[in-house]
Amino acid sequence: MKEIVQVIQSISAIFLIIFVLLQVRGTGFSRSSNSSSFTRRGVEKLVFRLTFVVTALFLIMSALALFL
Repeated sequence: MKEIVQVIQSISAIFLIIFVLLQVRGTGFSRSSNSSSFTRRGVEKLVFRLTFVVTALFLIMSALALFL
């Protein structure tokens, strides 16, 4: 059981790093230099939400690893 938790935690850590790196501040997937809008749309919104989901998964697996 502990090995499964560690594998899930490692995979979620890799995805978390990727999603955070995709969200470079000041740039977006579809933003132009003249855009003054800060709303997230399309892929950018999906990556933003997936970051929270993967973060929650990572934190849950970390807490579970403490008790196993």
